[in-house]
Amino acid sequence: MKPSNEASPLPPALLGTSSRRRVFMRRARVRLNIALTAMGPRVRRSLDVTLSAMALAALTPLFIFVAIAIKLQDRGPIVFKQERIGRGGKRFMLFKFRTMVHGADAMKSALAQMNPDAMSGVRFKLTKDPRVTKIGRILRRFSIDEMPQIYNVLRGDMTLVGPRPPVWREVALYSPKALRRLEVTPGLTCLWQIGGRSDLTFEQQVDLDLEYIDKVKAKEEVAIVVKTVPAVLSGRGAY
Repeated sequence: MKPSNEASPLPPALLGTSSRRRVFMRRARVRLNIALTAMGPRVRRSLDVTLSAMALAALTPLFIFVAIAIKLQDRGPIVFKQERIGRGGKRFMLFKFRTMVHGADAMKSALAQMNPDAMSGVRFKLTKDPRVTKIGRILRRFSIDEMPQIYNVLRGDMTLVGPRPPVWREVALYSPKALRRLEVTPGLTCLWQIGGRSDLTFEQQVDLDLEYIDKVKAKEEVAIVVKTVPAVLSGRGAY
């Protein structure tokens, strides 16, 4: 049997036309993959800036309405700012609409002692937190309170899809496995936001974040963004 040109020790220039074409296309695909990999961060950042700017412009009327509702609730600040930990341990200020009574952080220690079962891994989460205001419950149910983080995406602190950014007191308790969440830029949504949100245990959230880091490709990230919309509207796991 005559050996195929692919297995021939001859250089491409001495092979037939079809063999040279196959070799050329294979090399072109390799070069294209390398170029796309190198351009990936720039393309991602361009998309983040474009989409976040468009979203902020479109959501401005809603933000004004929410701001008025929060102010009428208790006259406290509209925006809640909290230091979070991003990629590689970088600290940044995260923005949210305030959903709790003013001074809620000072009440956390007492609530943790009264509700020891509220700890899931390193996270403290109450299904019926008495610190949450009436308007705050509505904002949380539909994740409206998280929307100011679109500004964090515009600033470059976050990206559209990625693990949620933790606070320092959580990171201080992370296992080596959980610390891998800090290998990538944090995002607005990820696998566990569309797979159960706060109904999942901390360990399940970590497993889904690592699955995202190790396996999810660009086209699958688009699917995550699309699936986030019905997940948010359903209100499941939001409290």
